[in-house]
Amino acid sequence: MANEITVAEKLKTLYQLQLIDAQIGEIEVLKGELPMEVSDLEDDIVGLETRLEKTVTSVKELQTIVARFATNIKEAEALKIKYKTQLDNVKNNREYEALTKELEMQDLDIQLAEKRIKQARLDVAKQEESQANTEERLAKKKKDLEAKQVELNEIISKTENQENALRAESNAAREHIEERLIKAYDKIRSSYRNGLAVVTVQRDSCGGCFNKIPPQVQLEISMRKKIIACEHCGRILVDDLILTGDKIAEHQGELA
Repeated sequence: MANEITVAEKLKTLYQLQLIDAQIGEIEVLKGELPMEVSDLEDDIVGLETRLEKTVTSVKELQTIVARFATNIKEAEALKIKYKTQLDNVKNNREYEALTKELEMQDLDIQLAEKRIKQARLDVAKQEESQANTEERLAKKKKDLEAKQVELNEIISKTENQENALRAESNAAREHIEERLIKAYDKIRSSYRNGLAVVTVQRDSCGGCFNKIPPQVQLEISMRKKIIACEHCGRILVDDLILTGDKIAEHQGELA
């Protein structure tokens, strides 16, 4: 089980996991910003489509308003004809004044309706201009998305099998590492752009931050008796023979 294996085995498994994840990272570098760009474009398109839908709805509502006030004008004009006809047959001043007031009211209603129609038509023009701009932007975004997707799909088609195999290897390796170490490993990886959490000592220096490692610490690392992290960057340090199983002779530890 994970708690029964030696520190040396833990370090070897961690380093093997790092090598696998590094290969996955190289594939992700090939994809570059494409996945994020595709996702952003998809979000932009959804937003523009929503805006376009609202604009189309707004135009329809404004056109309904224009039609309603146009109907009001027709009704008012019909009433004016009716009242004018009745004026020819009035019998007293009271009826005349009442009809005259009704005619004035219809004129006011017509003026108000015409004002509302004028404003609504201006609003329709603005909304239609906005709609045209949105449609133009939407078409461009869709064209850009199509190009980005083609580019990304080409990369995926070339690397998909390899990436799937590597991810399967990564998951398998993780099953043999205790949870505490995996959490530390992932935390360190997320802290650096190159994703390196486990590095070898190279030319007496940390393979991650390149700061010097004291000889005594290098010796302890080579003995693989405990997990040692770089005091400068926090990466887990291993010797460059970790995968071969070789170790510096025990007597070197005695001489140190």
